[in-house]
Amino acid sequence: MRKHQVRPYRDSRRPHLKHVVNVKEEGKRSRSFFETKKEADTFAEQKNIELLNGGIEAAQFSSALRVMAREAATTLAPFGKNIRDAVKFYLPHLQAMNRTCTFQALTNELLIAKKKDGASARYLGDLRSRLGQFAASMGNKTVASITAREVDEWLRALEVSATTRNNFRRVLIVAFNFAQTGGYCVGNPAKTSAKAKEVETAVGILTVDETTRLLTSAAKPLLPYVAIGAFAGLRRAELERLEWKEVDFQAGEIEVTASKAKSARRRVVKIMPNLAQWLSPYVENRGNVTPSEYRDLLDVARKAASIEVWPNNALRHSFASYHLARFKDAAALAHELGHTNATLIYQHYRQIVRPAQAARYWEITPAPGGENIVQFSASTE
Repeated sequence: MRKHQVRPYRDSRRPHLKHVVNVKEEGKRSRSFFETKKEADTFAEQKNIELLNGGIEAAQFSSALRVMAREAATTLAPFGKNIRDAVKFYLPHLQAMNRTCTFQALTNELLIAKKKDGASARYLGDLRSRLGQFAASMGNKTVASITAREVDEWLRALEVSATTRNNFRRVLIVAFNFAQTGGYCVGNPAKTSAKAKEVETAVGILTVDETTRLLTSAAKPLLPYVAIGAFAGLRRAELERLEWKEVDFQAGEIEVTASKAKSARRRVVKIMPNLAQWLSPYVENRGNVTPSEYRDLLDVARKAASIEVWPNNALRHSFASYHLARFKDAAALAHELGHTNATLIYQHYRQIVRPAQAARYWEITPAPGGENIVQFSASTE
């Protein structure tokens, strides 16, 4: 081992520096400058002691370990990295492997956390269902050992639509984000998995005549559900939870409370003039707006109305389409629907309905003195 030595130093730009000690550490050369010989000697002696100790420690390493270190350093060198960098990179993975759990255990922990965070029962049910299916397929495999390829293969094996597959992917991302925060894994394999391509299709709506027949055919307990869905655009889940105390006939508004809204944000929906007429016989009602047996009642009404194909979210989508065509105010419609902006409005509802059809839609009202008998004004298409 070459000892560190003190050498004379001369530089007209730095005349106060008289001595220099050359040092080589981890393959890198450096120089330290001193004003006095005593300071330089002390520094050189310290470095020689470190060099001696390092040599003794190195001698205690086995030949196999020294070879391994040399090979690792050579392999990492082209990338500008060293053994310390490799350890720093790999250590979090090892720590996660020691701390990790099965995906089922992660799901249970996530559901508890989300419930404490105030997530709705509907959202918790969605998480439980989708994550439960993934957990069942993973068995006792630990969260940290699940790869993006495995997530991809599982998602592609689902015999579902692209939208449904992406919904599964969405909740998996939520779960792995939670796992990453808890130190159960290093990365999020679901986030790097492939997203299915969703082909945009026009939303399905009821025609004016179908809406008319449905209202005519609806049993009295079901009628508010149909009317509010068609003329106020509440979501099915919001209608299921709606109470009559949240229907303010005087103010002409329906309140969708934060606890009952999908977005967890309170909103107030305007009661349109024709909707007010449909709801007027129910002013004194109390309790839930929607009867518990509404699904069976709706099936009966649909058959009686000769509606063979029931579009997804038929009532809400009909409301949005006819509202935009009649009033041409996307921002106001977004507020009524509970959207944060009008982007979705233009993507899905623009130019679906003709103005004449929209005018007829908002004139669907019950005839005076008649039960579920619909009348229109004199306007025609």
